[in-house]
Amino acid sequence: MVRPSTVAATPNPEAVRPMRCSIRSLLFSTAALAGALPAAAFADEPSPLGEVVVTATRLPSRLDLVTGAHVVDRAELEARQTPFLEDVLSTVPGVGVTRNGAFGGAAAIRIRGASPDKTLVLIDGVPVNDAADPNGTFDPSSLQTADVERIEVLNGPQGSLWGSDAIGGVVSITTRELTGLTASAEGGSFGTARGFVGTGVAEDRYAVSASLAGLRTDGISRADTGSEKDPYRTATANLAGRVRLTDWLQLDARLRTTYANIAIDGYPPPDYALADTPDRNKARSWQGDVRAVVDAFGLRQTASYGDYHLWRRNISDFPEVYTATRRVFRWTAEKGGPADAWAAVVGAERIESKADLSGRTSTNLSVTSVFAVARARPWTPLNLTASLRFDDPDRFRSRSTGRLSAAVDVGAGFTLTASAGQGFKIPSISEVVCDYCFAPPVPLRPERAEGYDMRLGWLSPDKRIEAAVTGYRLAVRDQIAYQDLRYVNIARTRSTGLEAEADAQLTDALRLKLAYAHTKAIDATTGAELLRIPHNSGSAALFYNSGKWGGALTVRGESSQLDLARDGFSRERRKGFLVADLAGSYRLTDQVSLTARVENLADRRYEETLGFSEAGRAVYLGVRFRP
Repeated sequence: MVRPSTVAATPNPEAVRPMRCSIRSLLFSTAALAGALPAAAFADEPSPLGEVVVTATRLPSRLDLVTGAHVVDRAELEARQTPFLEDVLSTVPGVGVTRNGAFGGAAAIRIRGASPDKTLVLIDGVPVNDAADPNGTFDPSSLQTADVERIEVLNGPQGSLWGSDAIGGVVSITTRELTGLTASAEGGSFGTARGFVGTGVAEDRYAVSASLAGLRTDGISRADTGSEKDPYRTATANLAGRVRLTDWLQLDARLRTTYANIAIDGYPPPDYALADTPDRNKARSWQGDVRAVVDAFGLRQTASYGDYHLWRRNISDFPEVYTATRRVFRWTAEKGGPADAWAAVVGAERIESKADLSGRTSTNLSVTSVFAVARARPWTPLNLTASLRFDDPDRFRSRSTGRLSAAVDVGAGFTLTASAGQGFKIPSISEVVCDYCFAPPVPLRPERAEGYDMRLGWLSPDKRIEAAVTGYRLAVRDQIAYQDLRYVNIARTRSTGLEAEADAQLTDALRLKLAYAHTKAIDATTGAELLRIPHNSGSAALFYNSGKWGGALTVRGESSQLDLARDGFSRERRKGFLVADLAGSYRLTDQVSLTARVENLADRRYEETLGFSEAGRAVYLGVRFRP
């Protein structure tokens, strides 16, 4: 049985343990690898970092003009050789990912201390949060990176851009458009094997591509007190195409489907504590979208329709089947680009969501919205951006949200950017119908949020080094909690923090990325610490690419965090951890490369979620073919 989550956390008398993964440790680890690389690499003249444009802002903008924006491209994904999205997101400052054990354990994405249901996830522009989940949370545990081209993260409330659910932030994923035959295969520890095959043709006027990615593993016991292995199987297929019919009309279409079969551990009688169980979870999803892009009257207009379906089946002593559907109708008109002195986009959309809660009472939720975003550069050092959105939910009162930001070039390579934004979230379908309630339901209000942040960025004169530090505050009102056997608007939460990052092209062969976040998230009503939010987290990644050789060392750490104990109800503190992963490749020919990676290099015993095991040292070998 799925239990509704609560928001408030009771204080834990145990003192906070010192963080075991200090920034100094991260720097020492990456420096050690740098010293082991060929000394000749440091003699190369470094290449400047390229300008990055963010598109999840609705109006494409330069990265340095957006507070809390982060981009991970295909080159970085291939260098890391990371199988799943959650492993990449955990290295983005301000983003936390918790999962119930390695290899397919249910995962949740938190941004800036907000609960996971306040992270909106988009795949090719279509919202994929689970409408049948009690809180509407997206589970990224089966989202493979093999078919992903780009990941963009927007930290902070983005209600004026994307509407409901985007209180903590937005994760926007763009899938790949392939040219020629691309394939990879890998096998290694725990009986794990994964593969990818894709092919496509891409020309200026048309493109078509198809791909298939899969992974299987015997796994480990998810429960840290268990001994049986929990196997995992997942596969994803993609089909995409575009055609430019005339100089002013282009049509795009995509179809994506995912399957997962996961062994899970639960709370069996008579102790009802976390332990081995024969339980399983099966899930299938498919997503399709079609769009027409028209260049007319000096505007780039896009009309699109997206459809997302999710089916989940829990096989246990309490078998349940859930289905969720979301349809998105959208129109936008855009003028101007990232380099223009002014640009704007306006749009309208309707999102229809419905779910079947295993045959129990359900309902439909729909929202009709209009929005506008404008950016202007009134004089060379200053960029101003404003966005405004009006959402009209069918079942709740209408709501307007806005966002303002200003970026100023203050000289010497420094840019100061500040923003203030709002967000909101309508109750989920489970909350509206009061699923799993054993007390009379009460009327619910949408949750509301305000966020403020300030970013100081720096770009070196030779454009080899980029660095930024961001301070923020996020406050949520009317947060919905499950209390006294029903859902009620009682909680107020507040998170404050600091995010720091650096990206340095040390030489033509070496690139270093650093990230750090300090987060303090509390229940503002009681002052209690929120669950599963470490005060300190950080990562360091050193990338090497020279001639036939490539590699990446990633070191990641978190301090301790308040968590649920193994009984599933009381509170206990999970220890901090520090882990390192190493990936490498060698190009045999222009088309064929050998790959190798080692996860948990030091064979540390650690847990991302208390009571659920992560794998020890694991070694994987593979081959990659590209056109």
